[in-house]
Amino acid sequence: MSTLTFRNSQGALVDVPTIAATRVKNEFGAILERATHGGAVAITRHDTPKAVLLSYEEFESLVQVRSRSLDSLGAEFDDLLDKMQSPQAKKAMAAAFNASPAKLGRAAVKAARKRG
Repeated sequence: MSTLTFRNSQGALVDVPTIAATRVKNEFGAILERATHGGAVAITRHDTPKAVLLSYEEFESLVQVRSRSLDSLGAEFDDLLDKMQSPQAKKAMAAAFNASPAKLGRAAVKAARKRG
């Protein structure tokens, strides 16, 4: 039996045993127990990973990590949106939209020189 290595929801490298699909079909109960206690089992067909059977605990952990990431991105977006709604930001955007092409060009050159 071979293994696949991946990062779990806590970021640790773990080895997941691989099991042929035909064996899963014939020994599902035992393989389910293995996934329940070991976290996961990779199911292969012709030595190619096709699916992963996860313990419910590992699945919940993965979902929570993803949810936290989306929540933090949402909060970051809301903060940026609030900043863009300030009177100073509105004034700056109006000035940018009303600027002449020459003024925009000078501003771009000035910004490029600051970075270089």
